[in-house]
Amino acid sequence: MSLLSTCSLLFDEKTFYQTFLHDLGHCNNEVIIESPFITSERMGTFDRIFQELLKRGVKIYIFTRDPREHDEFMEPQSEEAIRWCEAVGIQVLLCTGNHHRKLAILDRKVLWEGSLNILSQKHSREIMRRIENSGLAMEIFDFLRFDKFL
Repeated sequence: MSLLSTCSLLFDEKTFYQTFLHDLGHCNNEVIIESPFITSERMGTFDRIFQELLKRGVKIYIFTRDPREHDEFMEPQSEEAIRWCEAVGIQVLLCTGNHHRKLAILDRKVLWEGSLNILSQKHSREIMRRIENSGLAMEIFDFLRFDKFL
């Protein structure tokens, strides 16, 4: 798909999760999610689909803020969610230094980026853009140097 034929759609906090879960269900190889915040409650949205993906051999990588950089309310939630991820086989990579990016790359073909914390969003007003273009997905993959971590 060329840059000229890129499919780009916008979603808000009300419409994002249904489409994102649908996209996850169609992954065959790899899921990369960057979400600075991660909560047990929001992870409940993903536990079943993540386990199904892992059973199919899909690799899941989560980049999130080191729990020690959270406040006393968020730190234990983050630690609990990270422990669950690691127990089921999700590779969690902890970021330091005020990590704040929110994005997902699915099979290196679909890119989601915007303001929504994918693994913690609850009440805030947000926007996410879904871009179906392997060239743009790989551009951000390379820009963020994910190959060093995966």
